[in-house]
Amino acid sequence: MKLLMVAIPNHHFFQWVNQLKDSGYEVYWFDVTDGGPQSPKIEWVTQIKGWKLKWNFPFRSTIKKRLPKLYKCIQKYNEHDVSKAFQNALTTIQPDIVHCFEMQLAGLPILPIMEQNTIPLIYSSWGSDVFYFKELGVSKQELERFYKRTNYLVTDCQRDYHLAVKNGFNNRFLGVFPGNGGLTINNSNIKPVSERPIILIKGYDDGVGKASIVLKALELVSVKLLDYKQIVIYSADDSIQKQIQHSKILSSLPFTIHSRYTFIQNKELLELMGKSCLHIANSISDGMPNALLEAMSMGAFPIQSNPGQVTEEVLVHGKNGLLIANPLDVKEIAKHIETALKDDSLRQQAQDFNVNFMQRQYNRTTLQPKIQTLYQTVYSEYQ
Repeated sequence: MKLLMVAIPNHHFFQWVNQLKDSGYEVYWFDVTDGGPQSPKIEWVTQIKGWKLKWNFPFRSTIKKRLPKLYKCIQKYNEHDVSKAFQNALTTIQPDIVHCFEMQLAGLPILPIMEQNTIPLIYSSWGSDVFYFKELGVSKQELERFYKRTNYLVTDCQRDYHLAVKNGFNNRFLGVFPGNGGLTINNSNIKPVSERPIILIKGYDDGVGKASIVLKALELVSVKLLDYKQIVIYSADDSIQKQIQHSKILSSLPFTIHSRYTFIQNKELLELMGKSCLHIANSISDGMPNALLEAMSMGAFPIQSNPGQVTEEVLVHGKNGLLIANPLDVKEIAKHIETALKDDSLRQQAQDFNVNFMQRQYNRTTLQPKIQTLYQTVYSEYQ
């Protein structure tokens, strides 16, 4: 069986694809953005890259960096069309199945070509592309057209399945799977509640992510509760560092910041989660956040926003975490932080429940045969 994956270069995509290693399937990856070199994370996969540039002219990188407007004009004439490159890949590979990860960046660019054939198309929804499609620049007409061509749907939460049906999807639903294909849980890195000095915050502040509101909430938290705590922010936008520098209260606290543009190894992030008393993530739109699932698996107490009621599929407020009802409400988030820091027994209860729940429901080893069978199911239906 030949599988052609269409996706941007992304850690979660690589993790999903690696669930197919040694499955016997021939797996190809069409890098829809043609970004960067071949990925060593999936070196066993045939990677279709280097298709975009017609001519890699001298000093191209320098011009891109120093004269972006000129570079943009040049590239209008120096880039191959994505649809033609994808058509060439289809013609060469003759895949049995095409699997597209995310709609806006990966699905819509290949849609005109997929509409000209009957190859079974699987679509995995990612992040906000179902819930927040209008704000991401996808029209209702484009959405419905894409759903019409999609034969099979995979989501990372029940919410997105119901939204897809509401917006016109009426073909086969293959089920809910974590976007990264499951979690590898190292129990030796899961520290007891008494050995968790870190408050860990996801630092996206890009319009959808609202880490800046979390920082404003921290300014309201009792200083005594923050004694002996280290605050670590990962995937931080540049605006977050500036916010801390310009705040008298925040700048006096012990922060460690990992920039969004400096890659932090997933193993390192999981180790941080394993010794964090809290994991706080706040946004106005998301699918089922992989970071939330990872934090739960490592025993960090989750304080998480709940856009479209997706987070409540795994979190019960006051039992195994705290749900942020209004991601723009500074006082609400501050109250949640204080509640969690004051209540060791709540955090202990949540840690015990979440670690066991993640082991049962999201363990990578358990999910691997289910993911491999998913493709066999599609293949069998088209023979």
